[in-house]
Amino acid sequence: MADDRQARPRGAGDAIRVLIVDDHALFRRGLEMVLEQEDDVEVVGEAGDGAEAIEKAQELMPDVVLMDVRMPRRSGIEATQTIKDLIPHAKILMLTISDEEADLYDAIKAGANGYLLKEISIEEVANAIRSVAQGQSLISPSMASKLLNEFATMVKRADEKQQVPTPRLTEREMEVLKLVAKGHNNRDIAKELYISENTVKNHIRNILEKLHLHSRMEAVVYAVREKLLEIK
Repeated sequence: MADDRQARPRGAGDAIRVLIVDDHALFRRGLEMVLEQEDDVEVVGEAGDGAEAIEKAQELMPDVVLMDVRMPRRSGIEATQTIKDLIPHAKILMLTISDEEADLYDAIKAGANGYLLKEISIEEVANAIRSVAQGQSLISPSMASKLLNEFATMVKRADEKQQVPTPRLTEREMEVLKLVAKGHNNRDIAKELYISENTVKNHIRNILEKLHLHSRMEAVVYAVREKLLEIK
């Protein structure tokens, strides 16, 4: 049975419904006490691990989930992915001590809307919740620089990949490819080049591997496109 809260959009005057997920009870309580002072933020529940977070998120339909990364049973990243699948409207703000790049990348891939380190003051959390609820993305400055560095590296790799020269085929492989392009089967190619059919198969396998292709037809199309041969 569908929950009416899932269908009801949050009005301009409604408080932001927040679910706190962290395996440290004292930290959860501290956050709750601070957020209770905010008129536009309502803590609707808390969870101590990723599995409980998924259950509570479906039950409470929060607007924002404050999610720790490393927790027992199911991690915050696993929980994030599941919650985003089940409750797409929910915004998830990772709040963690982990400054590991891998955790940041995995969280973003899982659908997190923000990634903040617990080094921020607890009073700043309310503003972060408001920003994420409004559709903004937040990342701690130190983590943002890591993300930018990784993005720059990815762009560089892509540029280098584009500059890789066309794989070089041997003279014999070119001969085989030209006969394939003419529609010859392996037996005809073997007779034409005075080699065995197994040798023809090996040449074709090498051609496909070098060109990262999957079939004879793909090899011919690729060769024509790259002007490795012309079919008259």
